[in-house]
Amino acid sequence: ESLAELVTALEPHGLQWIHTRSAGIDAIYSETLANSSDDIVLTNAKGAFSSTLAEYTMLACGYFAKDLPRLLKNKKHKDWNKYSVLEVRGAILGIIGYGDIGRAAAKLAKAYGMNVIALRRNPEKHNAEDPFCDVAYGNDKLNTLFAESDYILCSAPLTPETEGMIGKEQFDCAKKDAVFINVGRGPIVDEDALIEALKTGKLKGAGLDVFCMEPLPKDSELWELDNVLLSPHNMDQTETFMLESTQFFVDVNLPRFLRGEQLLNPVDKKAGY
Repeated sequence: ESLAELVTALEPHGLQWIHTRSAGIDAIYSETLANSSDDIVLTNAKGAFSSTLAEYTMLACGYFAKDLPRLLKNKKHKDWNKYSVLEVRGAILGIIGYGDIGRAAAKLAKAYGMNVIALRRNPEKHNAEDPFCDVAYGNDKLNTLFAESDYILCSAPLTPETEGMIGKEQFDCAKKDAVFINVGRGPIVDEDALIEALKTGKLKGAGLDVFCMEPLPKDSELWELDNVLLSPHNMDQTETFMLESTQFFVDVNLPRFLRGEQLLNPVDKKAGY
């Protein structure tokens, strides 16, 4: 609300630019911001966090493909028990939110030999020559993406449009032994429906870096589920992540602003990304 108050106070005095050091703008979003003058440009730090979240995505795929929990358990018990593993090569990665993070994940997935399908708000803008994405669907094909994907990555921003968009209906459509990975925002997913899908076997597993409530409450069932790879929303927290974000503002966009040039990383204030 403090930002909304600032916008209200400063807009009449010629406010021109707002920048956020994060990629998502859900923490600062308000109707006041969304409906502010088109003369006020909003920019973000997209790109500063994409590579490490893409690496986490592939980690989560390998975690379940090679059954890492079983390996660690066998090592603990000194159990030389061989078992068959899965390849991610040839598997399908479905990406919900093909922005900077989604595209970075697709690039790594292609290096692993995976096929990639993506959900986009404007699939008609998809470049057929994109080397990292084989097929782009519109939002009306969310259930189709779940039905076709072996691994499902949610890298979408949290907006009024995406909040609660993934729930029981989508998990019921999921391919047998599908793995769900979320590096977007927790409230995009119905967490109760996710827990039920993990407990009943609708999903093979989940790699979760974001949650509806953070810190994750200690009484959440997600802590207890063996088929959940869980991290405390820190998979983008490298030693330099805020430095890189700040450097983009200081070294790139601020000079452009002072020179009257077009700013990089503009955000659609109404769409939320």
